[in-house]
Amino acid sequence: MLILLPPSEGKASEGSGPPVGELSFPALDKSRTRVLNALVRASRRRDALDVLGLTPGLAGELAKNAALKTAPTLPAAALYTGVLYDNLGLGRLDEESRRRAEESLLIFSGLWGVAKITDWIPPYRLSMGVTLPPIGGLAAFWRPKVAKELDRVPGLVVDLRSATYAGAWQPGSRSVTVRVFRDGKVVSHMAKATRGEIARRLVCQEVAPGSPDELAKILDGLGYTVALAEPSRPSRPWVLDVHVTDPTP
Repeated sequence: MLILLPPSEGKASEGSGPPVGELSFPALDKSRTRVLNALVRASRRRDALDVLGLTPGLAGELAKNAALKTAPTLPAAALYTGVLYDNLGLGRLDEESRRRAEESLLIFSGLWGVAKITDWIPPYRLSMGVTLPPIGGLAAFWRPKVAKELDRVPGLVVDLRSATYAGAWQPGSRSVTVRVFRDGKVVSHMAKATRGEIARRLVCQEVAPGSPDELAKILDGLGYTVALAEPSRPSRPWVLDVHVTDPTP
């Protein structure tokens, strides 16, 4: 089973490890270097905030981006913060659940393409939704490269990404897109919290679901109200709607 996650805008302020080196999926390294170099250049431009889609209050992020090649790193498990990762609670997992998390969780990133929670990376600011000169749209840039790596990985894919990051890889009908609703509406904060909680509960399961039906049964057994829909066409994912009524499931 693979569990796909978005990154978070909230990140740890700094690391203590060596500059970024070997990462998971090393076949992506040349593409990562291209994006890194382009981000460093873009962050030094006069119009850097506009290029990167940042508000003036985030101007301090530009200096971090410009120094990424030598910036100290930390594990992705500790880098990403925010609602989803608070509810995922990687630091609170037992040994076996942590092992499953290291094998299953994939974090999609505008800078790194895709990373595992064991990868050591520096704090950065780059959304997958950015059109980065001279590379262009990052989701389109990463899509064929990530597909070449992940299409070969077998098993059910549980997609907990936001729409911006879902464009970087479409696993097709072996995947289940999870949508979160409250009172019939998507609520961003609650959706992030619920996705984090679902990811946590899945890595804490001794037996991973092998099909969309098994996934739906597991979440139903954990107290969620779920509705599973088949793909609209062969190349599309299954859709699992999760309905919650309280701020936390």
